Amino acid sequence: MAYSMGDLKKSLKIELEGIPYKIVEYQHVKPGKGAAFVRTKIKSLLDGRVIEKTFHAGDKAEKPDLTDATMQYLYNDGEHFQFMDKSNYEQLGFSADQVGEAANWLIDDTEVTIQFHNGKPISVEPPQTVILKVIDTPPNFKGDTSSGSRKPAKLETGVTVQVPYHVLEGESIKVDTSSGEYIEKAK
Repeated sequence: MAYSMGDLKKSLKIELEGIPYKIVEYQHVKPGKGAAFVRTKIKSLLDGRVIEKTFHAGDKAEKPDLTDATMQYLYNDGEHFQFMDKSNYEQLGFSADQVGEAANWLIDDTEVTIQFHNGKPISVEPPQTVILKVIDTPPNFKGDTSSGSRKPAKLETGVTVQVPYHVLEGESIKVDTSSGEYIEKAK
């Protein structure tokens, strides 16, 4: 299936020259003279680069062959992050480049969404929130109670997030993986 200029909209996934993209910005332009066109910013699903692309009447973009699979993170063997498909127990190894920012939120047994393009894995999407243990944070001092104040806390995956002063070393917290922000103490 091919998309025409009129089908384009924000968040639509398209394929150009064999590369899958997601439309991140979209603007329909109707100049005083000449034909209308669509000016877009598209983000490559392979490497994350954002480019500008203008579509004119008659231009076509293909629908990419994208599929998602829920897989379980097993471990990092030093070279690859190992994931397992829970339906058939098949394992896949991903390089650090393929995993990208998702590595900040991966602990054993975390369920992730892996996106495939033409049967080849291209990205790892962590869950929206994760519960991680605080392994290092400065101690509290008497008087550190002002609302909105934050301190750095290193989590078990190695990433550092800002947490309220009442969070102590050894406690588990819930973190939003899309923004890297503290949500609450884990219950």
